Amino acid sequence: MKVHKPTLILLLLSLSLTAQAQVGGQRSFPFLELPGSAKQAALGGVNVTAGAHDVNMVAANPALLNEEMDNQLSLSYVGYLADIRQSNVAYAFNAEKYGRWAAGVNYLNYGDFVQRDATGAAEGSFSVNEYNINLTHARQVEAFTVGATAKVAVSSIAGNQAVGLLADAGVAFKHPEKDFTVGLAFKNVGYQVKPYEGGERQPMPFDAQLGLSYKPEHMPVRLSLTAHRLYQFDIVYLDPNAPGQLDEHGNEVKEEKALGDKIARHFVAGAEFVFSKNFQVRAGYNHLRRKELRLDTRSGGAGFSLGAMLRVRTFELNYGSAFFHPSGATHYVTVSTNTRTFLKKKSS
Repeated sequence: MKVHKPTLILLLLSLSLTAQAQVGGQRSFPFLELPGSAKQAALGGVNVTAGAHDVNMVAANPALLNEEMDNQLSLSYVGYLADIRQSNVAYAFNAEKYGRWAAGVNYLNYGDFVQRDATGAAEGSFSVNEYNINLTHARQVEAFTVGATAKVAVSSIAGNQAVGLLADAGVAFKHPEKDFTVGLAFKNVGYQVKPYEGGERQPMPFDAQLGLSYKPEHMPVRLSLTAHRLYQFDIVYLDPNAPGQLDEHGNEVKEEKALGDKIARHFVAGAEFVFSKNFQVRAGYNHLRRKELRLDTRSGGAGFSLGAMLRVRTFELNYGSAFFHPSGATHYVTVSTNTRTFLKKKSS
């Protein structure tokens, strides 16, 4: 199957035009925007180019699916506040007749809640959870890779479910000689086929992301810069009820939006320190996260993230720590292995 570049560009642009400016808290399935693996979390939570051999990065950009991921099985676990837990499984394979594919399941459990009547008396408990099932296909055309992901998302609150059908589309360019990659992804284009009972249909958590990664030839570091929320320039929210500062005359002066802050909130920076093929250290910074999740009195580590990768024989362990709030960090653990190794051992 041959894909022409002009056709691909028109396809991706048409997907982007289906989305409108969206306001936080008014979209369905927001859990789809959470990083589900340690590597993505360590790089700031948003990255469309740093794929390498990590099959989990297919969730960030379907065009990152490549031959290095073939037969890789990966399990991820995230522990949020209280008893909120997220788990993810991903697997990639190459079928000779049908090309390269990846499949995954992402599950988020918010724990159990006490159900009460109008008087406040306990009547039992109920659970809240969300999950999505995804299937990705990618095909390489010279230095370009084109990919797409089909997803089914389900959100359940005490048995009341909402269902959505979504898709991601992406393209990645990898320089044939240098360690330089450019990626473009349109995330979560879709429709809520079934809203909550008694509720109205809500828009999907669409995002358009553009990024690049580059590793200088003689430096052990790969740098990434990713722009997100490209469909809307001004994504700054200022609380109208927040108290302002007093000027020299004692008059209250409200905070105003600055051009630099508007631009900076669109960018996420990441770095991978490549000490060897078996050991890496990662770091990231998400300016939007820092500005939105900091406290009035202090910011702490909000917006920053750290991580590392250690490979031991056939297993690879990835760890990520992302600071969503000044009070502490969220910890991610991903374990991956190549199933082809076990099959060879069994056959021998």
